[in-house]
Amino acid sequence: MNLSTAPELNSRKKKNRKLLIKLKSQYQLLIMSVPFVVLLFIFSYIPLWGWMMAFQRYSPGKGIWKSPWVGLDNFVTLFHDERFFLVLRNTLAMSGMSLVSGFVGAIVLALLLNEVRHSFFKRTIQTVTYIPHFVSMVVIANIVLTFLAPEGIVNDLLIKMGILKESMFIMGEGKLFWFINTLIGLWKELGWSTIIYLAVLAGINPDLYEAADVDGAGRFQKMWNISIPSIMPTAIILLILSMGNIINIGYESQFLLSNPLNMEYSEVLDLYALNLSFGSGQYSVGVALGIFKSIISLIIVISVNFLAKKTSGIRLF
Repeated sequence: MNLSTAPELNSRKKKNRKLLIKLKSQYQLLIMSVPFVVLLFIFSYIPLWGWMMAFQRYSPGKGIWKSPWVGLDNFVTLFHDERFFLVLRNTLAMSGMSLVSGFVGAIVLALLLNEVRHSFFKRTIQTVTYIPHFVSMVVIANIVLTFLAPEGIVNDLLIKMGILKESMFIMGEGKLFWFINTLIGLWKELGWSTIIYLAVLAGINPDLYEAADVDGAGRFQKMWNISIPSIMPTAIILLILSMGNIINIGYESQFLLSNPLNMEYSEVLDLYALNLSFGSGQYSVGVALGIFKSIISLIIVISVNFLAKKTSGIRLF
């Protein structure tokens, strides 16, 4: 045996021994994680077999095995469709607006709630902001459509304030759809998004605030120099995870709130894929769109993680 490799073998054996000891001490957690790993495999990895359809002219009657192969023709068809770039614009615009407003809003709300000293008032605000998360998007969409209808309360208020002279069909104004969708998402998820930040703030050592009091720091100075730096590592990790979903905005609110007048601004990639697959029968093009989304999401996560590592030293992996 080469003497130069002996220390490396010894260190490797020590690492393996430590790993085995750690696994034995945490075997309960490993057993508990098995069902979730199985579910992940069944619902996230086995369906990847269907990606074969993106390289075929898929026909439900022939199935995957007998449908003819067409190579990258479905991707060419997708990228030559002008509608694709329109819905990609809508997706990125609404995702970006929702990401920025939700990320900043959750941090601001958590910081403000952390400064509230009256426990009853604090719990009341938390409850009021959490409730919309558990409300179905169908219910929320109907509330929004009722409020924004020509005879709804919003039109009445705008007329009384002198902003409008007569009622208007707000949901028919395509240019307003992005802002309406952003406000709906902010109202629905803002309170729920603050939970992690509040947990981090609750774990800050009180001695830091006491030392700041001794130094004469005010409330906003303590917030700026203690609270915000303490939640930044968590905020960056959550931002990296959120960036991975920037192109996967979903389609529930867009599907429920869209109409022929605002379709140019409301249609997103998921809704476009749904219309391609079940509306026009282009299943293969719809799957090709799904692959495109997955690749872009992976690239975004890796890029943002790399930038976060270089700039702040915080990374997801």
